[in-house]
Amino acid sequence: MPVNLPEIDPNLLSPIQGIKLGWAESNIKQPNRKDLLVIEVADGSTVAGVFTQNRFCAAPVTLCKQHLNAVNERKVESIKALVINTGNANAGTGEQGMADAVATCEQLAEIMNIPVESILPFSTGVILEHLPMDKLLAGLPLAVSNLTENNWANAASAIMTTDVAPKAFSTSLNIGNDTVNITGISKGAGMIHPNMATMLGYIATDAAIDQSLLNDITKEIADLSFNCISVDGDTSTNDSFIVLATGKSGANPINSRKDNGFAEIYNALLETAQYLAKAIVRDGEGATKFLTVTVKGAKSVEEAKSIGFSIGKSPLVKTAMFASDPNLGRVLAAIGYASRECSSLSDLNTDELELYFGDVLVAEKGGRAESYVEADGQAIMNESEIDITVQLHRGADNATIWTCDFSYDYVKINAEYRT
Repeated sequence: MPVNLPEIDPNLLSPIQGIKLGWAESNIKQPNRKDLLVIEVADGSTVAGVFTQNRFCAAPVTLCKQHLNAVNERKVESIKALVINTGNANAGTGEQGMADAVATCEQLAEIMNIPVESILPFSTGVILEHLPMDKLLAGLPLAVSNLTENNWANAASAIMTTDVAPKAFSTSLNIGNDTVNITGISKGAGMIHPNMATMLGYIATDAAIDQSLLNDITKEIADLSFNCISVDGDTSTNDSFIVLATGKSGANPINSRKDNGFAEIYNALLETAQYLAKAIVRDGEGATKFLTVTVKGAKSVEEAKSIGFSIGKSPLVKTAMFASDPNLGRVLAAIGYASRECSSLSDLNTDELELYFGDVLVAEKGGRAESYVEADGQAIMNESEIDITVQLHRGADNATIWTCDFSYDYVKINAEYRT
């Protein structure tokens, strides 16, 4: 089961004016489960996205980028719909895969009477297999007929693959006399690592945000959330993170970082993204421990993240965490080889760093801390949530990443993924 991930309460997921969601059971991979989602976006909304950097990126990712560029270049007024299928990634599918992604948009465009280029398609699931287009296209009319503002909980379930639990979050804030609402959903449990992980994330707000500004802050928020998580060190072909701003709240538009309400809205969007990102780790395939790795005193954020991820994706560290074994040497070794991916760490002075499990100092001056007692480390390791802190004492930059342990179930889930 997910590590301390609260069950979704549909009543706590705020509808977003200008956003409607509809789902269908299309039997794309498994019968009798929600596997197709359509999101309708009000005219005039701004939409921004960031995507996987995997060179084998899926056909829908390529098409999404093209359609977002069409909006940015004023070839299309705005994005008017999103369509997401699970069970099949439509990745590694060549020309046929792109034709299928286009055909999906064409069919939805006809049903909703909107331009093809105003639709963003997304797929997630098995790679190197063609979409069952007859099933997918047959499900579109039903998904459209189900469109309603109160469908966020169903939407969270409709985008799941190996996830055990749906993931959603809502928050609201007051800007002057107006209330701004934010609601988001995400999916992901395995093949999780920047950039950006096998994940899909969608956050909608009824704030009005300038298109260029939304493009910038979407990337920044991704870097502080979905690009700070790792389950297994594998980066996928389909990763997508989308932020939609409908402008229906009545609050004054946010056109620059100096505008009243910008900081509050930015922080609320970041809070939502970080909750959804951490929910993915909490639901990591087979996870039993949720780990927060904080690296302080680095010369750069890149240094801090490199050490954090070196620890967070180490199979030896992760299996020790599963066994509740305070094996300090595995963490120190992971810190020591972080320079493989960050050359500036080649001069790291290990005699100066300190390593903490929770509030327990476990290593300093190049070895075990004199004050460290194994029983204290064991008490920390027995918890389901573990904080690991590394203080480098070489600069002023910090970074935090979130990861989980490796259990027997991780191997079992992935061994049976296509069966």
